Amino acid sequence: MKKVILKVDGMSCSACSNRVEKYLNKQDGVEASVNLVMAQALVNYDENKVDIDDLARFIEESGYKYAGIYKEDKEEKDNRKNYLLFFLVLIVIFMIFSMGHMIHIPSLIHKYPRVYGIICLVFCIPFVIYGLDILVSGIKKIAHPNMDSLVSVGVIASIVYSLINLIIGDVHHLYFESAAMIIFFIKLGRYIDGKSKDKTKEALKELVTITPSSALTKSGKEITIDEVNEGDLLACKAGMKVAVDGVINSGSAYFDEAFITGESKPVKKEKGDRVIAGSINLDGYIEYEAESIGPNSTISEIVRLVVEASNTKMKLQRTVDKVASIFVPSIFIIALISFWIYIIIGKTFNESILTFITVLVVACPCALGLATPLAIVVSEGTSAKKGILIKSSEVLENVSKCDTVVFDKTGTLTYGDLRISKVFNYSKYDESKLLSIVGSMEKLSTHPISKAFKEGNSKVTDYKNLDGIGITGMIGKHKYFIGNSKIFDKAKVENEYTKDENELVNDGNSIVYVIEDKNVIGLIGVRDVIREESVDTIKELIKMKKDVVLLSGDNEITSNVIAKNLGIKKVISNVMPKDKQKYISELIHFSHKVMMVGDGINDAPALETATVGVSLNGGTDIAADSSDVILIQDELNKVVELFKISDKTIKIIKENLFWAFIYNACMIPIAIGVFKSFGLSINPMIASGAMMLSSLCVVFNSLRLRKIK
Repeated sequence: MKKVILKVDGMSCSACSNRVEKYLNKQDGVEASVNLVMAQALVNYDENKVDIDDLARFIEESGYKYAGIYKEDKEEKDNRKNYLLFFLVLIVIFMIFSMGHMIHIPSLIHKYPRVYGIICLVFCIPFVIYGLDILVSGIKKIAHPNMDSLVSVGVIASIVYSLINLIIGDVHHLYFESAAMIIFFIKLGRYIDGKSKDKTKEALKELVTITPSSALTKSGKEITIDEVNEGDLLACKAGMKVAVDGVINSGSAYFDEAFITGESKPVKKEKGDRVIAGSINLDGYIEYEAESIGPNSTISEIVRLVVEASNTKMKLQRTVDKVASIFVPSIFIIALISFWIYIIIGKTFNESILTFITVLVVACPCALGLATPLAIVVSEGTSAKKGILIKSSEVLENVSKCDTVVFDKTGTLTYGDLRISKVFNYSKYDESKLLSIVGSMEKLSTHPISKAFKEGNSKVTDYKNLDGIGITGMIGKHKYFIGNSKIFDKAKVENEYTKDENELVNDGNSIVYVIEDKNVIGLIGVRDVIREESVDTIKELIKMKKDVVLLSGDNEITSNVIAKNLGIKKVISNVMPKDKQKYISELIHFSHKVMMVGDGINDAPALETATVGVSLNGGTDIAADSSDVILIQDELNKVVELFKISDKTIKIIKENLFWAFIYNACMIPIAIGVFKSFGLSINPMIASGAMMLSSLCVVFNSLRLRKIK
């Protein structure tokens, strides 16, 4: 099955998106999910049965417009704002003219009633043209009605009824201004709604525009990104952005990767390290080999995942969609019944038709349709800005249900590589100088411990590797011995630092002994260090009343030391990857909702089995990741933020649905006239304004998700 995201124009409510989705899913070899907010269809299709042209035809056959394949870097501009301002001025003039006699402004209605009626009709015509897309869409879909259908029937009924009254000379029952006001309010609501939807895509736009449009070849020639091929050798000078994802071939520099990792501190990159397109070279010169280009780049993968996630649906949303699919036909039935009841009980035709129109206009499936998808889109955009990539909107729903969080140890709670944890310095040098001396020596070693030492550029002579012991060499006039405890015999020096040695051993360190000439100048503890944010992350999760488990393949002693330092009470150690998966399965079997947090590679089986799999991978290899959520900033505290975003999203969705249902529960009876005896009634103009406000309440409530700290 091949995946593609198609743009769909003309959808105005959940009934529209439901119709397109159902029609696409009826086709052989097609699986589709249609997103109302993004105006997109995520389609999986069998290339042996259908192609893009067929999919475009299916969308058109469902009654909507196919607008091409989604491309994240294409911006569409229109003149909606200018049109809206023009019609705002026009509607104000129209309302003053048509209703002037009610507020004691001289009017033609008394002296020249027919002229008054004709001018009202003329005023109404531009609004009909302005809202022609709504009217045509609504009439076309009358067999399977949507929001446009309700509005279209209401507007057309107002205009036809007014025309009849104009012809017979009854100018006191003209509703041209009501039809115009309905169209204007619908357009105003959709304009504000559209602007709000655009804001939810800001995270994607920022990511797309962060990468440069050109690259610099090794020879110094500037070429466009389209001219770069995998394997090409490119250059990046200080102050320039990296053009494409790649691996440094030569040189070193500090890079600003804050746009994708959220890390404000510059990161040093040297030969063999990966660089990400859009990162800024701060101070050096590098040559790098192009790897991932265009749609395969890290940025493109992030954009693709966010868009795809926005086009998937929660279980809650699917339930709402079913309700919305029967809502619009029900409103038509209620409006017709109201009309005939008014006729039967002896009300005037004028009052009966106004009630019919008001019921159609006031009903608001827009709010119902937007309640869930808009909150999801905003939430996923907010998550992307925070470096949290969510692969499916259903994940947001599942996160809020998780009661147990299981952590892998190595590479998750710890950094996953050997780092210096503690230094006992007995030398005349400061600590940085001591570490520089050791680093200069260790750079010539192939032992795994050497990777813990990053700094050091002193010239080393007479270097020798002492198998099973350590290394020795000269820096300037001093001879150094660096290694394990056996180095003392080699250097013929006594070990007088057993107390410090025991302290390092009890903390789970491997010890690097440093001897200068005949003096011990330092003991350096090296171990897999706990992440700085791990302690606070575990504390926050416990405050949230989550059960926290450490699940590790490491030995029991090391695992328990790590767990004790972090405040984790439950530890499962000495487990293989398949055992991790089995443990997760058992938790789920006993009705737990489990979040598994791992490194995305060794923990793949467990991540896939968990209710929600979360991986830390520093923004690389995103496409191949097997988890549901990717923390591209490689920071564990994002797990806490993920829970906060999920909980807030579900809360907002429930508030939106509550408002949508309460609005309709209150406004439809008022429109019918149930409370007219209490002086509470509305006309079509007020109904259209109320409908717009209902949708905007949902929109603005959803946008609160953008402010999550």
